[in-house]
Amino acid sequence: MWLYAAKRVIALIPVLIGTTFIAFMVLYHFAPGDPFTFALGPYNPEWVHEMREIHGMNDPILIHFVRYISGVFTGDFGTSFRDHRLSITNEIMPRFMLTLRLSLAALSAALILAFPIGIAAAVKKSTWIDRASIFIAIIGISMPVFWLGLLLLGLFSFNLEWFPTSGAARWNSIVLPGIALGSGILFAMVRSIRSSILDIMRQDYIKTAQAKGLSNSKVIRKHMLRNALAPILKAFKLHFSDFFTGIVLVEVLFSWPGIGRLFIQGIAARDYPMILGCLVMFILFYAVINILVDIAQVFTAQVKVQ
Repeated sequence: MWLYAAKRVIALIPVLIGTTFIAFMVLYHFAPGDPFTFALGPYNPEWVHEMREIHGMNDPILIHFVRYISGVFTGDFGTSFRDHRLSITNEIMPRFMLTLRLSLAALSAALILAFPIGIAAAVKKSTWIDRASIFIAIIGISMPVFWLGLLLLGLFSFNLEWFPTSGAARWNSIVLPGIALGSGILFAMVRSIRSSILDIMRQDYIKTAQAKGLSNSKVIRKHMLRNALAPILKAFKLHFSDFFTGIVLVEVLFSWPGIGRLFIQGIAARDYPMILGCLVMFILFYAVINILVDIAQVFTAQVKVQ
């Protein structure tokens, strides 16, 4: 398992370089117009040339990229187009920690709730518990993140005034964006866990364990759940991409000062280093989560029992 983990971590390096190169080429080479002409106006050609020189945009594109990716691996994302004295690294890192805090809180709460609900729905198949969980899950999956966020803001912030409408300064600021962000993966995982548990329940070794007189809790814990973890983790990887795209929407809607909101601000200002820095952090975050899930799948395959 450790050899597999090392291989996956090493494989992350070319993935990061390749995806960064694509994003770099799209922004610096294929994007229409000039960002400095956009910011300074067409009547300042000397300033435009000076800014392009400062940011290395007058160099050949490959030399420019090699210089940029070398900086990324040393933790230097360059400087902002808005102010060449403003370090992108200093801007991104505090924002990324806030995005990480929101994401981990939403994921943790969603998975903690999804497992008992999904298991209960499978064990109580065709009962009101099963029907209610499926009904709520279908509604939750069908509900767009931004619409759910607006409902939460309208009810709990504007009407009841229980939670703040924006920011991350207060301890309860994370509650509403966390619910909006985690709801999609919560309801998707409830269905996946229910389906995986039902498949395991049909296996002969489960019937044998039940015939031996083992309690339901022991059968679920020692047989069903262990063997259902592999398909559950596979389903999580599929649903995580949807969760990932919701981060930007939630941060903008709730004015959460993370890199999703910073990414949108960078697009509005045509600040290419800011946009690219946020993209690199998103790519790294997504790739690390996928590696951790893959390692967990290998580990569960080794401890799988019947």
